Amino acid sequence: MIELETISQKQLITLSSKTLWKKSFLKKEIKGLKKNTSGRNNSGKITIKNKGGGHKKRYRQIQFFRANHCEAIVCSIEYDPYRNAHIASIFEPISNKFFYILAPKDLKLGDIIKSGKNADIKVGHSLPLSEIPVGTCVHNVSFTNKSYGQISRAAGTFSIITEKTSEFVKIKISSGEQRLLPLNGRATIGVVSNELASSTKTNKAGKSRWLNKRPKVRGVAMNPVDHPHGGGEGKKSGKGLNYWGKPTKGGKTRKTINKYVIKKDE
Repeated sequence: MIELETISQKQLITLSSKTLWKKSFLKKEIKGLKKNTSGRNNSGKITIKNKGGGHKKRYRQIQFFRANHCEAIVCSIEYDPYRNAHIASIFEPISNKFFYILAPKDLKLGDIIKSGKNADIKVGHSLPLSEIPVGTCVHNVSFTNKSYGQISRAAGTFSIITEKTSEFVKIKISSGEQRLLPLNGRATIGVVSNELASSTKTNKAGKSRWLNKRPKVRGVAMNPVDHPHGGGEGKKSGKGLNYWGKPTKGGKTRKTINKYVIKKDE
């Protein structure tokens, strides 16, 4: 972690990127996405506030589905503009293919990673949940053997396997939620890289604009015509309504009950 002491970035805290690959290793796995719509719909009306601008970037296609048996070597560890975790470029000699995966913590250049039922319990290896022992930290967890990883993909996140039965595996997510998954689900061993991403500070408005974030204005500071919280004499609190007058406080957020969720987020 680096602290810069310039006038415009006095309190800025950023992470060192000296160990990352300077350029994209796989050109064929990079593509341009749809043009930034700045939070507007097809008629030009703002449907998502405080979005717009941002630096130009291209999407890296990540291999979240690693069900096939393979042995590959790590070629580089890179920065990904679309996520806060680092990614790793992988080369598989048997199929002669390159692809990107989420880079777990402590993964290094030249490491051999495997996927399949007979893979070892090592960082970066992908196995079925039935083959992973209790107490192991995993990430990129999938619900079935035919679906891609959806759980624990952000920087520094992981899930812990706490219990196994004849039908299900019980995992605890970083948020505190506990849920049941089928035995044929898959996961990758280790914790997602760049675990200090949440401790960074931007310190200046310009850096937020680079990240496609526009300034926010409190509703109580607006006029009545601009926001349901606007108007009034002196300072006052809001009414629990959003910009379009819909309630934002109280009530249930989940309409259906998921029987596989044992304990919700704390």
